[in-house]
Amino acid sequence: MADPERVAAARRFNRFYTRQIGVLRKNFLDSPYSLGEARVIYEIANGTSPTASEIGRALDLDAGYLSRLLRNFEKRGLVARKVSAKDARQSHVALSARGRKAFVLLDALSQRDIGAMLDRLKPAEQTRLIAAMQTIESLLGGAHETKQQKTKQQSRSYTLRAPLPGDLGWIVQRHAELYAQEYQWTEPFEGVCAQIVADFCNNFDPERERCWIGEMDGEKVGCVFVAKDSDEVARLRLLLVEPKARGLGLGTRLTEEAVRFARAAGYKKMTLWTHSVLKAARHIYQKAGFKLTRSEKRTSFGQPVVSEHWDMEL
Repeated sequence: MADPERVAAARRFNRFYTRQIGVLRKNFLDSPYSLGEARVIYEIANGTSPTASEIGRALDLDAGYLSRLLRNFEKRGLVARKVSAKDARQSHVALSARGRKAFVLLDALSQRDIGAMLDRLKPAEQTRLIAAMQTIESLLGGAHETKQQKTKQQSRSYTLRAPLPGDLGWIVQRHAELYAQEYQWTEPFEGVCAQIVADFCNNFDPERERCWIGEMDGEKVGCVFVAKDSDEVARLRLLLVEPKARGLGLGTRLTEEAVRFARAAGYKKMTLWTHSVLKAARHIYQKAGFKLTRSEKRTSFGQPVVSEHWDMEL
């Protein structure tokens, strides 16, 4: 039996944090949606046409409540259903164009509010807070998992977050250092990376562009950008995974998040520029659905390289 004082402390934290993030407000994040509706929209946006059963399991929602919510979404034109080819009793759920706009709005509002919460803290305090959150997630998330699920969780012991002050400089630095060590790439590669980051900052469109930082044990271990190429084309840029975090699926996760965001933001196509020597990255892009569309031999960054362009219809 848990110590009563510890139970009281846990309950006190629950009350504090639900108030902190506004869970009890009628409209979540001052949007037109409740917290339950927002969670379902997010789950659909971040899945590959999930079924209602999969959504229910992922969010631990009552089947009746979820069914009513999805019917309401259909009436409002937020989602569309398609009968499963494997099981006619199941339907796959996907966001409509209106639903994708709702997701982009909710995602931007969440980024804004969490960013504002973190901005009140010093960088060292932010690191402590995120580490504490990771500890809570690790301890409570594994309480009722099977051995297979725990193994999977341990293999993905990283989190993704928005960039904090200083992170964009780190992205340029680590690209320059790692590519010099692993591929002997020299100038002007660091300048190219710096220009990409500068363009992203100076022309940032929060509804259609995004950067993710991969973090493990409070340390930055990866990154990726989605940048606007045109109204219909998004560009994946500066994917990087630190050596200590390789083999954990972080590169795949970063790419998946980028593709999902681009799709939800309404882009029709996604493109990227890479080189044949970056075999791990090429494998990730191919697995995500990108196709090699053009390549050329050239000398860049002090080395003979094969420059490649990869594209994917969204």
